[in-house]
Amino acid sequence: MDARLIDKSKLPSRHVTVGPARAPHRSYLYAMGLTKEQIAQPLVGVATCWNEAAPCNISLMRQAQAVKKGVAAANGTPREFCTITVTDGIAMGHQGMKASLPSREVIADSVELTMRGHSYDALVGMAGCDKSLPGMMMAMVRLNVPSIFIYGGSILPGSFRGRQVTVQDLFEAVGKYSVGEMSDEDLTELEQVACPSAGACGAQFTANTMATVSEAIGLALPYSAGAPAPYEIRDRFCAAAGEQIMDLIARNIRPRDIVTRKSLENAAVVVAASGGSTNAALHLPAIAHEAGIKFDLFDVAEIFKRTPYIADLKPGGRYVAKDLFEVGGIPLLMKTLLDHGFMHGDCMTVTGRTMAENLASVKWNDEQDVVYPANNPITPTGGVVGLKGNLAPEGAIVKVAGMAPEKQTFRGPARCFDGEEACFEAVSKREYKEGEVLVIRYEGPRGGPGMREMLSTTAALYGQGMGDKVALITDGRFSGATRGFCIGHVGPEAATGGPIGLIRDGDIIAIDAINGTIDVELSDEELAQRRAEWKPRETSATSGYLWKYAQTVGPARDGAVTHPGGAAEKETYADV
Repeated sequence: MDARLIDKSKLPSRHVTVGPARAPHRSYLYAMGLTKEQIAQPLVGVATCWNEAAPCNISLMRQAQAVKKGVAAANGTPREFCTITVTDGIAMGHQGMKASLPSREVIADSVELTMRGHSYDALVGMAGCDKSLPGMMMAMVRLNVPSIFIYGGSILPGSFRGRQVTVQDLFEAVGKYSVGEMSDEDLTELEQVACPSAGACGAQFTANTMATVSEAIGLALPYSAGAPAPYEIRDRFCAAAGEQIMDLIARNIRPRDIVTRKSLENAAVVVAASGGSTNAALHLPAIAHEAGIKFDLFDVAEIFKRTPYIADLKPGGRYVAKDLFEVGGIPLLMKTLLDHGFMHGDCMTVTGRTMAENLASVKWNDEQDVVYPANNPITPTGGVVGLKGNLAPEGAIVKVAGMAPEKQTFRGPARCFDGEEACFEAVSKREYKEGEVLVIRYEGPRGGPGMREMLSTTAALYGQGMGDKVALITDGRFSGATRGFCIGHVGPEAATGGPIGLIRDGDIIAIDAINGTIDVELSDEELAQRRAEWKPRETSATSGYLWKYAQTVGPARDGAVTHPGGAAEKETYADV
């Protein structure tokens, strides 16, 4: 795209590059080696979540250079910047996990502020870990400048004594170790081979779930979210995105032209069809919120209920993201869903074409068993289910992918823990009984604060061989790697007086994922009496960012968001 055909008088960068009054501003750009011609071109922010915290993000800086070459080749001027990431695999199982969900807001906020402060005209956003993907997409929708999302790519699977493994196997190995079923030597060997390359966790955990969402919602180029991080083809996708962003500027195609109610429904469909992470039920409402679209947990759950489960991906299935890419990628998954009426084909995407147009040339691959045809699914309903009842009036969520129907109901006495550490200690010491419902509370968005994930606890249960012999519910979250009857996002949360904070040891809890119910067998009168006796608890976060987060964060049902969103806007950044 010839940048000279783009009317810069309508772009944000005019505020820093056009006219005599902007001579001081231009001097800073000259100081960084830009030419007069480059300053006159559209300025494209190239944002990454690069850091050395974990393999998820380590390749993003290299990939950003390919994006910048693409932007420059199409006569744009790229401006690279970084934001933070908190990586769940390292934050998991200790107080660091309280920083995970709040990091999503910091990513969105910091990208917004960088774009606003420097008046960039468009955004290519690159992310590689669970909260950085939705955080980057939230920033795009909030700013509403032409934007393209790029996933950094998944990690390759490891190999342990001839068996394909992921980090999920390692978390579960900790449980095996605790009951003497794994030696020190075996655990050491497994930890050294489970994660053999750069990239995000390789199965359909949260990162790959949200990567799948990025294509289904229309913000990522086709196939770009599937290629593993080490594959050199990633650079070609990155360069193509850099070139394509200039076309979006010229045509004024913006994120809110792409992220609509229909495209959000498409995103929810691919989550359920792929057996994706329950965290998507938190992130999709948050992305919708940025556009001023009401799309809460119940809206997501309704789509999950009518979507077939068709991708045989870990943790419930057999394959990892690399395998899906190599048999046809996310477009193969979406093509069969579109052909059988489960997706909207008329949604605009960053290619400048509709979803149906993007998928028109995709052919079904009969030589694979990673993705089943949508009319012959693994199971007829989605791999993720929404629940509601007197224990969760504002809803809850559970992943049932890979679970037999007879395992999708549970009734048992509550065993209550105020915080994950107390429950993990009990599990580690085997101080629980088969048939119990383990309740972890005061871990919600406000009560944690930060809504921690509970993978360490759930994986330990599986490692002990008890994953299908107990149920676990929480007002916190579960990792995309969690499997078993584990119900998260229970709302209202305990910290606001929700029913999960009122139950006591021995209360009978009944869960039915087939009919979508979760109840405690107590009368309304008994619950009302306990609520009258309930007193709020102060969290340990009395200062710093977590305190600030707790003051503003809303309920999980609406995505745990921290500002009024698109519905309250008078103008977007793109129109300033």
